[in-house]
Amino acid sequence: MHIPDSLQDLADNEVVQFLKKRKTVGRIFSGVFSLVIFSTLLTDGFQNQTDSAQLHCVLGGGLATCRFAVGAGVLAFLCCLLFLLLDARWGRAARLKPGLQLLDLGVAVLWTAVWFGGFCFLVSQWQHSPKQFTLGSSSAKAAIAFTFFSVFSWMFQAYLAFQDLRSKDPVPYKRSLDEGGVILTSLSPPSAASPIHTPTPGPTSLTYSTSSLSPHLTNPKGPRLVMMPDDN
Repeated sequence: MHIPDSLQDLADNEVVQFLKKRKTVGRIFSGVFSLVIFSTLLTDGFQNQTDSAQLHCVLGGGLATCRFAVGAGVLAFLCCLLFLLLDARWGRAARLKPGLQLLDLGVAVLWTAVWFGGFCFLVSQWQHSPKQFTLGSSSAKAAIAFTFFSVFSWMFQAYLAFQDLRSKDPVPYKRSLDEGGVILTSLSPPSAASPIHTPTPGPTSLTYSTSSLSPHLTNPKGPRLVMMPDDN
């Protein structure tokens, strides 16, 4: 593993450049928000009453609310890790890049809708939750707050994915004229600047003069009129 010798080498490191990207920062924030949502509810989200050993969710009393929040948080966290791995490994592959951009946009829009609906659902359940669960109230408020933050973090990722999908990538390389051993020459008429060099006669070349040719070939004659004798 290469250890940078200076701060400039550290700034030019590929890992640092990858972490400085806006898409990477958005995925990290979304993953942290999801981690807070399901970890707080797993810690103090399930409480029991003093007279019963049965567990209840601090958000509305039913277990379905906490299970939804925990399940969504775990799936969103794994989704962020998966896309970070895809960006780091195959983000520069020109063959896979359009497909990854479409997948990124669809997943970001889906999670934006899920967290927006989840935020409304959690707020509604919190308003109808029993007041005897005082121990898990801070965990419930934290889950609701970070659910609200997740809406904007995934919306930001959807915006970045849409911008990447609209932008046209530059041509990775320009095909040179002599690539593959093929040299393209322009066919232009001869000019004074580029005269045509005719080959000089050598010892093996055959030269012909007009005087050595047959006179019938050099001076062609037209047809002659011949008078036939009259028999009368």
